[in-house]
Amino acid sequence: MVDTDSNLNDSAAKHLQLAHDDPHGRSADILVHDGPLRQTLIAMVGGTELGEHNSPPAASVLVLSGAVTVIAGDDEVTLRAGELRGLSHHRHSVAAVEDSVFILTTVTGTGEPSRR
Repeated sequence: MVDTDSNLNDSAAKHLQLAHDDPHGRSADILVHDGPLRQTLIAMVGGTELGEHNSPPAASVLVLSGAVTVIAGDDEVTLRAGELRGLSHHRHSVAAVEDSVFILTTVTGTGEPSRR
């Protein structure tokens, strides 16, 4: 978990560098884990993808830098730095259009199952 005194921009830069060094082109760190709430900093190298996965009961993406495309079935939206969007309640994937860092906020463990 990231120290609450650390600078978010510094953490984003660090994880983007780690993503470049990672064979899968990704790096992540949990920023907040408080009961069912999780906020995760995710860095992805341009051209990499988080394959299709289930959606938690509630989730949003805040792009800090770069651009990512979220694909859920036939729906596709590209989010750029500074954009915030709630995620679909359907299975989805995330692709980095360019080197990108975003915060994924999820609410899990509510007794409600993940959405398929």
